[in-house]
Amino acid sequence: MKLDILVIAAHPDDAELACSGTIAYQISKGYKVGIVDLTQGEMGTRGTPETRILEAQNAASILGLSARENLKFKDIYFLDDAAHQIEVIKIIRKYRPEIVLANAVSDRHPDHGKGGSLVSNACFMSGLRKVETIYNDSIQSPWRPKFVYHYIQNNYIKPDFVVDITDFWEMKIASIKAFKSQFYDPENKEPSSFISSEEFLDFIEARAREFGHSINVKFGEGFTVEKMIGVKDLFDLK
Repeated sequence: MKLDILVIAAHPDDAELACSGTIAYQISKGYKVGIVDLTQGEMGTRGTPETRILEAQNAASILGLSARENLKFKDIYFLDDAAHQIEVIKIIRKYRPEIVLANAVSDRHPDHGKGGSLVSNACFMSGLRKVETIYNDSIQSPWRPKFVYHYIQNNYIKPDFVVDITDFWEMKIASIKAFKSQFYDPENKEPSSFISSEEFLDFIEARAREFGHSINVKFGEGFTVEKMIGVKDLFDLK
C-alpha cells in the first residue's frame, strides 16, 4: 500500500499528542496516512506493551488511519545506527510516502530527538540505490520522501509553519484519550507519571491554543522543516 503521509513516532501516543489534528485533517482531504511506532513504550511508568498496542489500534480507528504498525525497537535503548536505519528504510520503501512526519528534533525525552534523527537519516538513505533491503523476500526499490517535517512535542520549539486543526480538535483529544493507561483517568490506580496528571492535558490544549493564536485560529499544531519551503504564488501563503 502506498501512503501519502507516513508518521513515524518513537512511542505509541507521540503522534496523537503532537500531530493527530493534522493527521485527521489530511485524511479528511482524502489522503492516505499511516503511523509506524518505533517502540512499544515498554519503559513507561504505566501500561504494558500489550495494552499500548491495543490503545494504538483504537486511536488508529478514531483517526481513520490506512495503516499502523510497530517496529518493536527497544524503548530507551534503540539507536540511530545502521541496524535500526535499515529497518526504518524498509518501512519507508514499503509505504513510499510523499511526506514523512517525524519526532521533534530535540525534546525532554531522549528518544524523541533520537527518533527524529533516525528517521531523517533513514529517509535520505532510503533513496540510495546501493542501500539494499529485502522485505517479504523481495528486493525493495529505492524511495526518498519529498519532504520530512518534525512535529513539536513537550519542549517549545518555534515552528516553521502551523496547521489549523480547529475543526479536528475533538478528534485529536479522542485519539489521545484512547491511550487510557497513559493519560488522566481517576479510576486508574497505577503509579502516576509525568503525563498522567490532569494538568498535562491542559498543557496540550494550551500549546494548541498558542500555536493557533499565532495564525489567528483557535487550535494549531506546529512543525519544523529540514529545508526551505518554496512557493510560486504569494497567495499560497496564509
